[in-house]
Amino acid sequence: MERIYIAGGCLWGVQHFFKSIPGVLNTEAGRANGCTNSLDGEYDGYAECVRVDFDEEVCSVDALMQYLFEIIDPYSFNKQGVDEGPKYRTGIYSTLDKHLEEARNFIASRDDCDMIAVEVKPLTNYVRSADEHQDRLELYPKDYSYCHIPPEVMNKYRI
Repeated sequence: MERIYIAGGCLWGVQHFFKSIPGVLNTEAGRANGCTNSLDGEYDGYAECVRVDFDEEVCSVDALMQYLFEIIDPYSFNKQGVDEGPKYRTGIYSTLDKHLEEARNFIASRDDCDMIAVEVKPLTNYVRSADEHQDRLELYPKDYSYCHIPPEVMNKYRI
């Protein structure tokens, strides 16, 4: 099992989408690369993210990047859909250099690489989000209307 942290705007939709990807074993809503170890502050520099545990034999980092680019505007800085601010920035975070290198190579291989606003950084800190944010769209389907990911994309890989 491998682990990577994916930020793609509001974490509710990102978690719901990645749970349906073949090779993804587990997800958890959280916050990456902030400056505290608690949820007390107003995000304290964190990006909303989803911890993704995956089987690299089934789903590579390159594939995860392709999936991410299906649900984000990769050119948008600190904004996805109606959600705006640094906590909604897009990014890939990991404790493994090989994951970061694969993500950078994915971006560099694109013709539009100079315009892409997705940050790729080592994971310096992670805090699990409160229970009310875990699997939010499965528990409260009416919240779909709030999500920046269109329903036809959100459920594209669901069986």
